[in-house]
Amino acid sequence: MFIQTEATPNPATMKFLPGRAVLETGTLDMPSRQAASQSPLAERLFDIPNVGGVFFGSDFISITKTDGEWQQMKPAILGAIMEHYMSGAPLLASGAEPAAADDEFFDEKDAETVELIKDLIETRVRPAVAGDGGDITFKGYKEGVVFLTMKGACSGCPSSTATLQHGIQNLLRHFVPDVTEVRPV
Repeated sequence: MFIQTEATPNPATMKFLPGRAVLETGTLDMPSRQAASQSPLAERLFDIPNVGGVFFGSDFISITKTDGEWQQMKPAILGAIMEHYMSGAPLLASGAEPAAADDEFFDEKDAETVELIKDLIETRVRPAVAGDGGDITFKGYKEGVVFLTMKGACSGCPSSTATLQHGIQNLLRHFVPDVTEVRPV
């Protein structure tokens, strides 16, 4: 088994590509050891010193470190991922499920605008962000402001504010004139 690694725009996060599907649908963000109880692999990864977050995407695993150097951490992370996949163990503990749309908020009169925003995020933003080891999902819309949830490599990334304000905000403003601003939740 060959696992590729890629740097992300967030220097504290690295993307690991095991060469096979990780999650069939959705994403799963485990920003703490407590949240890792949803996955035997995530629990194993949190046992590695300085691992501070684990994020599962469709075909990648993003690891966020709290401290330390990637050169020292990568062998243990690669070993844990390889051992997990070679064992045939399930990725998720029984009862755990990938993230679904949760607690969205918007006024019903804005439903058509929200559908267009969600479509743009799904087709144009999320694929690009997944390429960087993260995910961005729609959270809400109120008075021209779009609220987005940032996960994985995007969470805490130094360039995420620029991505939101210059990339995503400009894209949404272009296609949806009612949008005035984009904010992270």
